[in-house]
Amino acid sequence: MGPGDGERTRAALRICPLCEATCGLTVTVAAVGDGQERITAARGDRDDVFSRGYVCPKGALFGELDGDPHRLARPLVRRDGALREASWEEAFAAVAEGLGGVLAAGDPRAVALFLGNPNVHTVAGALYPPLLIKALRTPNLFTASTLDQMPKHVSCGLLYGDPSAIPVPDPDRADHLLVVGANPVESNGSLCTAPDFPGRLRALRKRGGTLTVVDPRRTRTARLADRHVAVRPGGDALLLMAMVQVLFAEDLVDPGAAAPHLSGVEDVARLAADFTPEAVADACGVEPDVVRALARELAAAERAAVYGRIGSTAVEFGTLTSWLVDVLNALTGNLDRAGGVLFPLSATARAPRPPAAGRGFVTGRRHSRVSGYPEVKGEFPAAALAEEIDTPGEGRVRALVCVAGNPVLSAPNGDRLERALAGLDFMVSVDPYLNETSRHAHVVLPPPRPSRSPHFDFSLNGLAVRNQVRLTRPVIPLGEGEMGEGEILARLVLCASGAPGGDPSSVDAAVIERTLAAAVADSRSPVHGREPAELAGLLTGEDGVERRLDLMLRLGPYGDGFGANPDGLTLARLLTHPHGVDLGPLRPRLPEVLRTPSGTVELCPEPIVADVSRLRRSLAERRGPAGAPVLVGRRHLRSNNSWMHNIPGLRGGGNRCTLHVHPDDAARLGLFEGGLARVVGAGGEVEVPVEVTDAVLPGVVSLPHGWGHDRPGTRTPVAAADPGVNVNQLLDGRLLDPLSGTAVLNGFPVEVMPAGAPAGPSGGAARPHVTHGTRRPADTSN
Repeated sequence: MGPGDGERTRAALRICPLCEATCGLTVTVAAVGDGQERITAARGDRDDVFSRGYVCPKGALFGELDGDPHRLARPLVRRDGALREASWEEAFAAVAEGLGGVLAAGDPRAVALFLGNPNVHTVAGALYPPLLIKALRTPNLFTASTLDQMPKHVSCGLLYGDPSAIPVPDPDRADHLLVVGANPVESNGSLCTAPDFPGRLRALRKRGGTLTVVDPRRTRTARLADRHVAVRPGGDALLLMAMVQVLFAEDLVDPGAAAPHLSGVEDVARLAADFTPEAVADACGVEPDVVRALARELAAAERAAVYGRIGSTAVEFGTLTSWLVDVLNALTGNLDRAGGVLFPLSATARAPRPPAAGRGFVTGRRHSRVSGYPEVKGEFPAAALAEEIDTPGEGRVRALVCVAGNPVLSAPNGDRLERALAGLDFMVSVDPYLNETSRHAHVVLPPPRPSRSPHFDFSLNGLAVRNQVRLTRPVIPLGEGEMGEGEILARLVLCASGAPGGDPSSVDAAVIERTLAAAVADSRSPVHGREPAELAGLLTGEDGVERRLDLMLRLGPYGDGFGANPDGLTLARLLTHPHGVDLGPLRPRLPEVLRTPSGTVELCPEPIVADVSRLRRSLAERRGPAGAPVLVGRRHLRSNNSWMHNIPGLRGGGNRCTLHVHPDDAARLGLFEGGLARVVGAGGEVEVPVEVTDAVLPGVVSLPHGWGHDRPGTRTPVAAADPGVNVNQLLDGRLLDPLSGTAVLNGFPVEVMPAGAPAGPSGGAARPHVTHGTRRPADTSN
């Protein structure tokens, strides 16, 4: 706040929605005339119970992102082939007509739903999509999970019986942290919500702990580490399996307090027996003595944790690698212990119940129409969306509802997908931008700016390294002609239900009614036997979203139980703590979290056993550095997928779309710094500037994801002015981790040559689409 601005500015609190760290912000709100306000500055909230004042470059530029003039302010409806501004009434009338026309044919398979990554960063994105899925009655659900973390859900589902029971590392109490395929110094952490992850790693080392990073790139996290193990891309599963073999061979297995809750330990020993360090060395690129040292150090540490992320999930053996991360934690006594990995307990989770066996986790309850991919956690692979649209036949997808997603850039073979989208009978997109995907929609429904929306982390609090709960209400009220995201999605639910003219508040009321009816009928519930109407009357909140949050808090593990625990959480009590409520460190939760048929941690489930044979075959099939270059992705601190490239303050610096090439490879391939390289894959090819660096292994090249803003018809001119290239266009969508359906976005072979050179035999014929990472004028046409 500057001198003399006291009457024109005010401070407000906001939880940052731009990545998984969920840092608390203090923002400056300034009046700009005509009763309008905007965010002019943001800094870390020093009193936030979780982030304690930390902020990264994205959070510091929250005001610039919030105020982006290229965000859509009004709905768009396609008329005479062009998208034009319309009223909300006109937009939802078009949705009711277009969606209803497809659904009227009586085949719910004709509609698909795609949910993008930003859904987990908004209140509405967490609350309404499950209702939308139920209303559409379609089996065709696609999400960003199969481009990211689905292998972790599958491995945890098999191990613990619940795909959402994901143990997270406890970095603040660990003595040893082994990081596999993760770069939290730049990503801020993922599937592990931890504000100031870099500071936590530095604190670990300062107190005498050890940080080891396994990654084919020397990332910023690797540079901070005590030891960097440069594994060959995709070789993580072999490396970790060999570590398991060493633990058994050298009698280092000690499950500790978790031992009574484990089954299948001996089966794991037999499964790993022939994966010796010598057997895997050539395939994973790590010397046997290094593998043994990693296993011994992990076993010797008093409190240790193994943590893996997208470099270990979006790979050929993503589910096996994710499984092995937890197996190593279990075998070394670090599962469910302080300083190891633990299961968070969020304030809106289901209240703990007595341990009991469950139904377990299964996949393949149905299969996709075209390629027969098995369903996983209710989803089909995102890579299969295009073929479900463009392949003729009964059950073809003719309509798409896309919520906060840009699969043309995030999924493999965006060229095919955009051709498929252009052939849909109807598409509605909920998105603040007209981007590479939403430009194909018949209706675009823009949610309000983040400052005009509430923030509560339903999903990410379930992955936090400390139990806490925080809520921030909108910093600036909705303006004239704006509609809250909750109402937008509730109206979509009504359209999908065949009641487009219904009251959107009825959607929330129905959820509250159903939830309370189930709670009062449950003999273990604190409200058993009470009247649902009476309980509903006790709920507080300014709208249906807040009333639903109040309900979840009251019935949750820290809640007041509608008076049963007078000191428990309620919405009203949470609002009296603007910086949040600290609920304490993570605590052991076994066997409470287990829902497997045996009631134990099933360390050696049959689907894993079956897939290990594929891993064993790879020992002979994997190529060394002399073969085709292998491509991996990378993350930028100033970026989060494709939707932050239109912010001028987040461009430049290290946030560049270049091809990282090792000096030896550059010399061998005839590439040079700043020159253009041609990269050819099974799905297409790109031309991109070269950056020569020894941060990648020989035989490894790296491109960041989320770029490729060179397609016409978008309205993101800052991104289009320096578009970069779409790395996922190098993939044709057929390379998937079979257990999870996750696209292999890391560790796939490519052909690399100077731009203009012909492709070799492995490159095949000329590809249909070449994108260039060079500057070009923006195209903002429709």
